[in-house]
Amino acid sequence: MKWSWRIGSFRGIGVYVHATFLILIGFVVLSHWSQGHSLEGTLAGVGFIVALFACVVAHEFGHALMAAKYGIKTRDITLLPIGGVARLERMPDDPRQELWVALAGPAVNVVIAVVLFALLEFTATRTPFSQLSVTSGPFLQRLMVVNVFLVVFNMLPAFPMDGGRVLRAILATGMEYTRATHIAATIGQAMALLFGFAGFFGNPFLLFIALFVWIGAAQEASMAQMKSALSGIPVARAMLTDFRTLSPQDTLHRAVELLLSGSQHDFPVLDGERVVGVLTRADLLVALAQRDLDSRVEDVMRREFETVDAAEMLETAFRRFQTCHCETLPILRGGALVGLVSLDNVGEFVAIRAAVESAKAGRRKVVGA
Repeated sequence: MKWSWRIGSFRGIGVYVHATFLILIGFVVLSHWSQGHSLEGTLAGVGFIVALFACVVAHEFGHALMAAKYGIKTRDITLLPIGGVARLERMPDDPRQELWVALAGPAVNVVIAVVLFALLEFTATRTPFSQLSVTSGPFLQRLMVVNVFLVVFNMLPAFPMDGGRVLRAILATGMEYTRATHIAATIGQAMALLFGFAGFFGNPFLLFIALFVWIGAAQEASMAQMKSALSGIPVARAMLTDFRTLSPQDTLHRAVELLLSGSQHDFPVLDGERVVGVLTRADLLVALAQRDLDSRVEDVMRREFETVDAAEMLETAFRRFQTCHCETLPILRGGALVGLVSLDNVGEFVAIRAAVESAKAGRRKVVGA
C-alpha cells in the first residue's frame, strides 16, 4: 500500500503503518494535551494507542496464521487509523476454512481480554467499569475493555469486517458462493447506512466507518461475481493472440516505437523462443527518465515474472494478478509463448460474456411468451 512504512515483520509477513495513522496520533496528542497540558498524560495517551494497535496487529496475525494453515500466504499487514488490514493472497474456497480464518482474529482479542481480566483479578486492581472512560482509568483495564469492543465490533455482519465473512461462510455452506456473498454484502451496506445516519447525529468517526464498510462490501460482491464469471473458462479463450515482443538486445527506442504504435502496454522479452523477461510500460517510463534511448531492454526488463499455462482457468489467472502486482501475464503452451492475458481484456471478456448471456435470456423470454 502506498504511503506506508515498514515497522517490522513476523513469520515473513511485513507489518506496515500507513501515513494517515499519524493523523490519529496527532489527534490523541491534541486531545490529551488540551485536557490538562500534561506531558505525562499525553505520553500515556499515545502509549495506550500504541498498545491498542499492538492488539490490532495480533488480531491480524490471527487471520494470517490461520490462513497459512490452509496454504494461503499473507502479503502484508497495514495499520490504518480505523484498524488493521491483512492482505491475504486469496480467501479460502472452502466455506469452513473461511469461517475459521475469519474467527481467528477476534479469537486473539478474546484471549487478550481474558488474560488481562485474570491479571486484574489476581492483582485486585480492577475498578468499577462506571469509573472508566476513553482517557482515564487503569491502563490494563481500559485495554481489556477495548479488546472486548474489538471483538463485538468486528463480529458485526458487515463486509469487510470479520462478521461479514463469518456470515458469508455460514450462508455458503447451504447456497451458491456468489449468492451468499451478495446477501452478506447487502446486509453490510445496510449497516453502513445505519453507521452513516448515526454519524450525522453522534460520533462523526462513524461516517468514516460507514464509508469503509460500504466500499468494502461493494468490492467483495464485485470480486465474487468476477470469480464466478471466470470459473471453468480456459485462459486460451480470452487471451490476446495479436501481440508484439522484444528481444533482450533491443533498445529502449524500439520499445517506445512499439508502445506508441498500438494499445499494448507490456511486452514479453524473448531469447529465441524462451520468455526471459517482461518490459512493462511503468518500467519503461522509469528507465526513460534515467537512461538514454540506446540502452538495452535486458537492462530494465523484469526477470522475475508470473506466467500462465494456456490450459489453466481464467479464475487462476485472475488470482495471479492479485499477487504479482502486474497487469499482463504471458501465456505458455509447452514452454512456448502463445498469447497474453491482461486485466483489461479479462474485464472485456466478462463484459462481452455478460452481454451475450443477457441477450440469450431475453430471447428465451420472448420465445417463452
